[in-house]
Amino acid sequence: MSLGNRLLNLRKSKGLSQEDVAEKLNVSRQTISKWETDQSTPDFDKILPLCKMYGISSDELLTGEAPKENGLKPSTEENVGHLKRRAQYIGMGILLYFVAVAWIMVTIPVFQFDPVLSTSGFILICGIATYLIIYANMVYGVRKKKEERERPQVVKIIESILSMITVCIYLFVSFTTGAWHITWLIWIVFAIVMEIVKLLFCLKGVSYEE
Repeated sequence: MSLGNRLLNLRKSKGLSQEDVAEKLNVSRQTISKWETDQSTPDFDKILPLCKMYGISSDELLTGEAPKENGLKPSTEENVGHLKRRAQYIGMGILLYFVAVAWIMVTIPVFQFDPVLSTSGFILICGIATYLIIYANMVYGVRKKKEERERPQVVKIIESILSMITVCIYLFVSFTTGAWHITWLIWIVFAIVMEIVKLLFCLKGVSYEE
């Protein structure tokens, strides 16, 4: 397709007359007619105004080829899908952490399970939960928008504050009760809280995209 035909089709697609285009570009109607019939071509200083008017790039106007996608940047729909799946995996991981804590708190004192067996089950559940969270962050971690790039810094600040608070609580409870064999569960609670924070930011990302 010639440049003239492209200009003609673009004008018609916008519902403009030759007079409308001529007025916007400060040229005569005859000039527009000559462009569209390939009797002449637009001057260089008219290329950008034409592109702006028709909402296309200069390459697309001159060559008729749309700009190629990078291929490395996911579409918005793909980003939303990744964020949703990431939220689902992180949510399952957090749920399993709660299950692990409930398991260790119930199986030994209530059901009188063997401590080794109970602890092994606890470690196994925590391992599965950790795997799901790591998998979600490695495979479905999508951060493209400016606000999404800023969010990890906020999470780091929250994590630093919570970690200091957790250290203080851990040391205080451990020294006052002497129950060092059980107070390490405080760190499991810390991990759960941090994953909940990350999940909330992940879900917030989904709402931005939608």
